[in-house]
Amino acid sequence: MYIADENSSVEAGIYRIGAVANLCGVPVATLRVWERRYNVVSPPKSGGGQRLYSKHDVLKLTLLKTLTQQGHAISTLATQSMSDLQAMLNDQRLAMSGRRQTEQRPAQIRLAVVGYSMASRIETQRFTLAFGPSTLKVVNVFADLKEALAGSMSETPDVLLVHMGSVQASIQQDLNELRRRCGVRRCVLIYHFATVAVLQYLHSSGVIGRREPVSDEELSQIIQSIVYVDNSLALPPPGNPDTIPPRKYSDAVLRRMAEISTSVLCECPRHVADLISMLNSFEIYSQDCLSKSGEDARLHAYLTAVSGSARAMFEQALERVAAHENIDLSEKAR
Repeated sequence: MYIADENSSVEAGIYRIGAVANLCGVPVATLRVWERRYNVVSPPKSGGGQRLYSKHDVLKLTLLKTLTQQGHAISTLATQSMSDLQAMLNDQRLAMSGRRQTEQRPAQIRLAVVGYSMASRIETQRFTLAFGPSTLKVVNVFADLKEALAGSMSETPDVLLVHMGSVQASIQQDLNELRRRCGVRRCVLIYHFATVAVLQYLHSSGVIGRREPVSDEELSQIIQSIVYVDNSLALPPPGNPDTIPPRKYSDAVLRRMAEISTSVLCECPRHVADLISMLNSFEIYSQDCLSKSGEDARLHAYLTAVSGSARAMFEQALERVAAHENIDLSEKAR
């Protein structure tokens, strides 16, 4: 289910209609028509007669806005539940990605979101465009960590995206418990305020923290890079080194690449070559430890796999640099 409990989100209305119009991109006049004619939301009124919308209302209106932009009629959407609206949007994203990349279907990234404000941002067409060719599928949205811990995931997400104003030390265990329950390896935390000690602890446990403001482009890159790195560094089982790509370049080629004069306005070519050399050395060192230490064989097999996989990724980066600079990476080149 998209929302853990659509009726449990009883939160005070905090937004007036003008603010909602800005957040959702729906004109005030249109919002009033949607409410009067289709009863899409029913915000309570203040003592002065002002409509007061909740974050839950903003999220639903954002979904409606995005789907109407893609050709759906509001009269049809108005009767749908939040779960159905999200499923429609996920299907629409998948169809759009298929049209953009007909030769190779893009990877689908499953996302669980904690925080209605962040979910409203994710559901906009603007964010979908910033996300690029990958298919984004929002599998669950929760109001906060408490609701997420009390609920359940409809699918195992690839990434857990959490939005919080203030990050207190008390949430560390809750966040790690949520990750354990939903089986997600990576978590992105977008926050306004947090102490260095809390951030260091969360980072050590695999949480990537970013302080607001974070642009749509940066957020999309963070999410996609997490999935890319996790998939690229999928480790082979211990005792199966054949699955690690073999070394591509000799020390002589790497030295030549590090010393060559390029038009790149930085020292990235030299740094990439140096990193490959260091990873080569560490890979050999790990293999040597593996052969000498039966007690720690599993650990050293893991380290060998990590260094070999990382070395292969940086070899790909070196090839991109060489192609950009028209540099021959063959052994015979001078």
